[in-house]
Amino acid sequence: MDWVVAIVGLVAGISLGIGITWLRGRDDSPGGVSADAEGTRERAEVEAQAQALTYREAEDAALDARRIDLQAVEDRLAQREATLEQRTANLTQREQILETRESEAAVLRAEADTLAEGARSELEEVAQFDSRAAKAALLERVEDEARREAMVVVRELELKAREEADRRARRILTTAIQRLAAEVTSDSTVSVVPLPSDDMKGRIIGRDGRNIKAFEAVTGVDLVVDDTPEAVTISTFDPIRREVARVALQNLVVDGRIHPASIEEAHTKAQSEVEQSVRDAGEWALLDVGVSRLHVEVVTLLGRLKYRTSYGQNVLSHSVEAAHVAGMLAAELGIDPAEAKRAALLHDLGKAVSHEVGGSHALVGAEIARRFEESAAVVHAIEAHHDEVEPRTLLAVITQAADAVSASRPGARRETLESYVRRLERIEEMAASFDGVDRVFAMQAGRDVRVVVDPGKISDLEAGDLARRIAKRIETNLQYPGQIQVTVIRELRSSAFAR
Repeated sequence: MDWVVAIVGLVAGISLGIGITWLRGRDDSPGGVSADAEGTRERAEVEAQAQALTYREAEDAALDARRIDLQAVEDRLAQREATLEQRTANLTQREQILETRESEAAVLRAEADTLAEGARSELEEVAQFDSRAAKAALLERVEDEARREAMVVVRELELKAREEADRRARRILTTAIQRLAAEVTSDSTVSVVPLPSDDMKGRIIGRDGRNIKAFEAVTGVDLVVDDTPEAVTISTFDPIRREVARVALQNLVVDGRIHPASIEEAHTKAQSEVEQSVRDAGEWALLDVGVSRLHVEVVTLLGRLKYRTSYGQNVLSHSVEAAHVAGMLAAELGIDPAEAKRAALLHDLGKAVSHEVGGSHALVGAEIARRFEESAAVVHAIEAHHDEVEPRTLLAVITQAADAVSASRPGARRETLESYVRRLERIEEMAASFDGVDRVFAMQAGRDVRVVVDPGKISDLEAGDLARRIAKRIETNLQYPGQIQVTVIRELRSSAFAR
């Protein structure tokens, strides 16, 4: 609009100048006024148009610059608007997060109030206790929780270990047992000496019982002369003395001369024969098993096992059998069979010494082996085969397994009816002594113990722990052949009547 006004003013000025010039020319030369005025007017118009165009171009450039500035302002305003929208969205999101957190905080406050109320109730109860009672209650709670968690872990570990151990042990033991062919041996605690006739009984007794008294005094046995036809019985707890007495009496019967002097002579000769038999038995065991380089005293002690029995099983035969089993188990497990045979052959060496030596046969045997410079591994296997010492080596475990296989196979061992019944009664008494046990049944000759518990007192988790404790008590306090399986049965029955 400004440039239009400027152009109009410019045109008016040019026109006014042209008019004045024309009037002056007309006054000076009237004939040439018209031509000059026209030329001047045209020049004025051209100049005015040029100036107007220049001014217009300048104004257009100014307008373009202002338009660019306005566009930049609009762009900045649009960017600010977008930023404000983003901030608004962020604020909305934060508001939602705050609302969620407020809800969660309200839930947590409610839970905290509940816990605080419970704790307040417990504190009110504890406030009635003295310090000792409060400590006992706290310890009881911690103990119950720890026992429950420990039982869960123990059960999981037991299941995994049993699956793997049962599979491998079954394969290895089956292979070893199938390769073993052993005789069934059974000795008694008495020896019967046959006589050519019953008249020999009178000569054995002698005048006023002189001969029988001398025989019993020299040999240290009981000589039973009863109504058994053509036989007398020798009885003693020491099998070596019983064997010496048996040989001496047989020699006296064959010789026919029975009096105190001949009895002493026969006893001395019988001792020499039995000692030689003992050495022969020890050498036979070494050759049978394939063990060498044993001290002569150890060989003699090993031979004495020929005259020892355990539940009717000859101990020397049992040791030889266990040595063969140990060798096969060691071969299956990839360790030295010779050392395993040696440990198993000597594992019952402590049974060869007299009752005057105190201690269990496992520890006594280990001390003997140590004295005669057996290896530390063999000594440890001997002392650990009945768990008096915790087994720490694979050799010790193999010795335990071989001992158990030989002792528990069918026909290997027997026991008297009295000791059998007493053992079953003691098993049931020991199992019934635990709290929560309802009934106990010793089955399968005492090798399987079924324990029925009260489901209100014993939980499922506690049942496994109870079975282990019963088995440990039986193992600690009872002598028995083979092994005993303890099974705890927990059964909960609910019933109702429909009328």
